[in-house]
Amino acid sequence: MNIYDFDGTIHRGDSSFAFYRYCLLHRPYLIFLLPVQLLGALAYMLKLTDLVGMKQFFYLYFRWIDAEKMAQRFWEQDIPKNIYPWFYEHHQDDEVLVSASPEFFLKYACDALGIKHLIASKIDPKTGKALGPNVTGKEKERQFLAVFPDAKPLNSFYDKDKDLYVSNLAEHRFKVIKGIPFEQV
Repeated sequence: MNIYDFDGTIHRGDSSFAFYRYCLLHRPYLIFLLPVQLLGALAYMLKLTDLVGMKQFFYLYFRWIDAEKMAQRFWEQDIPKNIYPWFYEHHQDDEVLVSASPEFFLKYACDALGIKHLIASKIDPKTGKALGPNVTGKEKERQFLAVFPDAKPLNSFYDKDKDLYVSNLAEHRFKVIKGIPFEQV
């Protein structure tokens, strides 16, 4: 079993921001939400809201689009350009993707990439509201162990040290730097 982070690990850059840019390109009227989204970022920086609250400000634009349909279209054009080639060399049948990005959004990518197991942040695609905790840091490990309590992962792939909680469960850890996995000792 392999455990993967997604953004910056399998996918070149942050897929949620890439999706936002895609939505802006196809629905330019969404730019009018930018002041509210920036207000959410400011509230987070000033510690007036937590990460989940900030993300709800960001995902506010879901109310004005069909996020599920647009996600499908986004992944059709994004996967060939932005999935790192090394991923295909390590692909296995029992992989688990653990990510802070929205679950409904990553579902389409997982289907296209042949990843059967997905643990991600639950976000309502119609409202942008969080339906659970943000799956990052220690929460990744907690949710992974809730689903796979007896798993003994062989490899884990990550790009940020906050992913070490879940990555430390694997026998081998690979930090992905600029699209290249380096085994960590």
